[in-house]
Amino acid sequence: MQDYLIRATAYEGKVRAFAVKTTGIVEELRRRHLTTPTATAALGRTATAALMMGVMLKGEEKLTVQVKGGGPIGQIVADANAKGEVRGYVDNPGVDLPLNSIGKLDVAGAVGTDGFLYITKDLGLKEPYRGSVPIVSGELAEDFTYYFVKSEQTPSAVALGVLVDVDYTVKTAGGFIIQLLPGLKDEEIDQIEKEIGALPPITKLLDRGDSLESILETLLPGAKVLERRDDVRFQCKCSRERVKQTLISMGRYEIEQMLEEDGQAEVVCHFCNEKYHFGEDDLKVLIQAL
Repeated sequence: MQDYLIRATAYEGKVRAFAVKTTGIVEELRRRHLTTPTATAALGRTATAALMMGVMLKGEEKLTVQVKGGGPIGQIVADANAKGEVRGYVDNPGVDLPLNSIGKLDVAGAVGTDGFLYITKDLGLKEPYRGSVPIVSGELAEDFTYYFVKSEQTPSAVALGVLVDVDYTVKTAGGFIIQLLPGLKDEEIDQIEKEIGALPPITKLLDRGDSLESILETLLPGAKVLERRDDVRFQCKCSRERVKQTLISMGRYEIEQMLEEDGQAEVVCHFCNEKYHFGEDDLKVLIQAL
């Protein structure tokens, strides 16, 4: 089944929920960045959260998630927007750690717990909105949960998962965000917490074929699906023309130095690993344009 996202409400509009399947997206990220299983899980969880946060926006709004936990994976970055597009990278895609004490991929060990989770939202205003919280676990779902509570004052439950197959490809990936709005009774909150606590890992549910709708129905009986989006996808904004403009912005002297020292230039996009090559003739044309 292809990647998709649903948006729902429950408890007479006092709970809102987002759930997404991102298997194809995370596999695309793994393929482009050649990540190890641990890095795949860390990048996939971050991109899954960013994607759900992106569709909370409107129009041309977009956001950037940065995870800087001080661990060997370095920085994790994911960009997402209201159109359901996401892209991302990690500083060290080759980080490889032994399994943790419970036999799982050691995402927290790779991410680290000495740092911050940063969210930057471009809402079309003069200045972007910036929020940050200390990293509390490094497993990422708990860190996004903490962000919603502390930075956006919205009690939330976040689940993120990536299941890597024996051949290192992505077997399944996805997540959900449940947000509690004003007006809920204590007993209703208790019931929701109980259901979330009893739910198996989302990757296990997706791997056995459960739909996002059935997962939300288990968590929030009677949940009303408001929207289903089949257009969520990996999408990078880079292009040869954009790279060309970046080179031009560096100025004549820098381009002349490239020409003299290397006779060419190769630019690699952080987000998609696409390589753009500019030969000797290409650089001469750029210089003439300045």
